[in-house]
Amino acid sequence: MARTLLTRGTLRPSRPRAATAAAALALTAAVLLPAQGSAADDAKGGRKVLTVAVSQSVDSLSPFLAQRVISTSVHRLMYPYLTDYDPKDGHAIAGLATAWQVSPSKLTWTYTIRGNWRWSDGRPVTARDAAWTFNKMMSDKGAATAAGSFVANFDKVTAPGPATLVIALKRPQATMTALDVPIVPEHMWNKVRDFTTYNNDRHFPVVGAGPFVLSDYKVDRYIKLRPDKSFWRGAPKFDELVFKYYKDNDAAVAALRKGEVSFVSNLTPAQASSLKSAPHIKVNDAPGRRFLALATNPGARSGDGQRFGDGNPALLDVRVRRALFAAVDRRMLVDKVFQGHAVEGQGYIPPRFADYFWTPSAAQKTSYDPAKAAALLDEAGYREGADGRRTGEDGKPLALRLLCHAVDPNDKAIGKYLQEWWGKLGVGLTVDCVDNVTDPWAAGEYDLALDGYSVSPDPDYVLSIHTCAALPANPKVSGRTDDFVCDRRFDELYAEQLAEYDTAKRADLVKRMESRLYDTGYINVMAYPNAVEAYRTDQIASITTMPEAAGNLYGQDGYWSWWSAVPGPAAGAERHGGASAGLVLGIVAGAVVLAGIGSFLLLRRRAGADDRE
Repeated sequence: MARTLLTRGTLRPSRPRAATAAAALALTAAVLLPAQGSAADDAKGGRKVLTVAVSQSVDSLSPFLAQRVISTSVHRLMYPYLTDYDPKDGHAIAGLATAWQVSPSKLTWTYTIRGNWRWSDGRPVTARDAAWTFNKMMSDKGAATAAGSFVANFDKVTAPGPATLVIALKRPQATMTALDVPIVPEHMWNKVRDFTTYNNDRHFPVVGAGPFVLSDYKVDRYIKLRPDKSFWRGAPKFDELVFKYYKDNDAAVAALRKGEVSFVSNLTPAQASSLKSAPHIKVNDAPGRRFLALATNPGARSGDGQRFGDGNPALLDVRVRRALFAAVDRRMLVDKVFQGHAVEGQGYIPPRFADYFWTPSAAQKTSYDPAKAAALLDEAGYREGADGRRTGEDGKPLALRLLCHAVDPNDKAIGKYLQEWWGKLGVGLTVDCVDNVTDPWAAGEYDLALDGYSVSPDPDYVLSIHTCAALPANPKVSGRTDDFVCDRRFDELYAEQLAEYDTAKRADLVKRMESRLYDTGYINVMAYPNAVEAYRTDQIASITTMPEAAGNLYGQDGYWSWWSAVPGPAAGAERHGGASAGLVLGIVAGAVVLAGIGSFLLLRRRAGADDRE
């Protein structure tokens, strides 16, 4: 489930705007206090610490609210899921459930729950925990914030015994071996009163049952996890896993070179090129699970029919949307911005997922064609004047705004190309790359935006975020929606694919959904970026990619990378940080240098260069 912009990921019942004063003071204190020592300092005494540089802020540590890749990745490490995805090819394998069977009616699923699993506080993990998790999501809208689409079709969930879970459905549901829902301990979570505000970040260690236990967390500074030595698949081999925050990826790359961190993701082509010849560093450049899209504001609205936001009404005309897309040279973006570390965009699902990958026909495809773009704008009533600017029938110039991420250099580069291409058409474009894209996005206060999402082996979730059911209930709350899309035909196809158990027939329905989404012209997938990342081979001797043949390490559909990582000879050595770490947002190690104090936004997505899962 990828919840960028970032994908996964959303559903906030309210839109808090800024960090609390306490959070701001905490960050300020990080600047004024002496340095706390580097991650390598934690490795003193032979302790082996795996340090991962990250730039994305946690939206929530509650599995009921989290959608960003950083948050869902941590939950994969902390909590059990009914099934896991095999790292080789992504097919469903045993997780908390060791076996499952469906009734002849396809309406009842029975899962056999593993008997040798315990929560980190020593209490047994049972079917009752799973039943409680699902029932809470079914009965409490707040608990359904992040992953409610998975249980929307559930009729009843029971646990007849500690090793048996039974889920009764309203209609057949094809995702029953791909429920991306973390199972939580009932004895801890039944104390929570308000699932819309509880972020699971008050008490440490956090009780879980994954390969790691969340041991500490400081907002925009670090996330620390220790291995669960009793994990049923075997304990992780590192003594600690640390996600350390850097606001600037150049600073993270510099830290990698110096051995202050073990791993860095989201590399630019220039960074990747420079690291390929660096000693003890391996660059992993593999087909990614993300798409990067240009999304239009179709007129932000809520489920109760209210309109809100300030999207340009010109974009309600499909001819205008298609004109803008026809003036985007996707091949040039792949060549110039990504420098070949991406594949040209077509359908909604990346080519890595071959069963669901769809491409438009020659007649259907919106290719780069500035002349056609100009003709479409003329047809829509936006004609070019003597000054080269296009104006509508009301005499107002066609001028648009692009929302993008300040921390992502690719966003800024793409914005410049769009300004050039659309400027030649007579369309004005203001590129607004900001640190916090969440608030204007959720409020519908944008015209276009650079969007992305991480796609899972089962594409149901990334399809569900474009259904009418994903819209916010009213303008004062946030929904699961990605771009406020609500199309009845798309919804009909979504329901059909969800109920189709035949894999080939379901794949065909998914492709028809992609075709429909393409034709509506709300979203234009420009590229499928590679997963470009690097790690120190002297600190990580071996590690599992997903898929194993050619896949990513960061943001996997599972815990395989960090769980499988084998310490290298330098993993336990002391490493010294210094002022060159420079632009670290929150300091965990070495010199205390602050590039800027950012606001911590509760339950937020789209704040970093990474996307949602």
